[in-house]
Amino acid sequence: MRKIPPLRALQVFEAAARQEHFSRAADELCITQSAVSHQVRILEEHFGEQLFKRAGRQLKLSPKGELLYSELSRIFNELSDLNLQISGGERQELRLAVYSSFAVKWLIPRLSDFRRGYPDIKIRLDMITDDPELSDSVADMFISGQSNHPGFWHQLLHKERLIPVCSPDLFARGETVLIESLWRYPLLTVDEGPLGLDWNRWSMANEAPFPDDFQQHIFSHVLLAIEAAIAGQGIALASDFMVVNDIENGRLIALDLPDIFTGFEFNFSCKQRRLKEPAIAAFIEWISGQK
Repeated sequence: MRKIPPLRALQVFEAAARQEHFSRAADELCITQSAVSHQVRILEEHFGEQLFKRAGRQLKLSPKGELLYSELSRIFNELSDLNLQISGGERQELRLAVYSSFAVKWLIPRLSDFRRGYPDIKIRLDMITDDPELSDSVADMFISGQSNHPGFWHQLLHKERLIPVCSPDLFARGETVLIESLWRYPLLTVDEGPLGLDWNRWSMANEAPFPDDFQQHIFSHVLLAIEAAIAGQGIALASDFMVVNDIENGRLIALDLPDIFTGFEFNFSCKQRRLKEPAIAAFIEWISGQK
């Protein structure tokens, strides 16, 4: 006879570990927070190991808790897949973890087309700022910079190419902006953390040094720089595919200046074993046809 841990306690533990919070797990499972604590305690007594540790107000998994959660996540996902196969159903709500800039400037304007074609499939967008853990416990599908992840299928969507853009109102009609005189205009600069400032990278790539006193406004996110450019506050660097609509609608113009390829790639990812799920297959077919 197999010796297995209490199943209810495992379910509660998995929710608490995924949420990293007892009260959020309680809300998800429609039980009280004390009931979550009780079930976790039952599991800890069963294993004789501490599964969580507290750091101030933060709830963290212990090393044994990390091991248990990793295996439980896989097992629960496989049980969910098995349930769908036996019952003949399919997931009708898909979670897509996606960069906020990609979502706002490219994906969301196109999603109505997907919904018209597949009205029964619901897409929940979860915004990310950094590459997330590729796991079914995080999302069903991902648009991130990751590729070559074991067990996952990846498809390249776009290679990042930055182009200089600004409001058509920033310059007098017919005025030409030269690479040598670009620094005379306010530059809307994005601080990309370890990669540095985007205009500095552009300057080095094009061997066009800026003087020490050039005017720049620094933003923490490219979406802010794009909006500032639309408002006529200066010249921004933006991914070409993200500003297509803004250029077509006359909110921005692409300047006749050099671009730069950053080496970053936007990739679609999902679990290899889930490629044949009808909802995921439909989304892949749709997004593969988008330009």
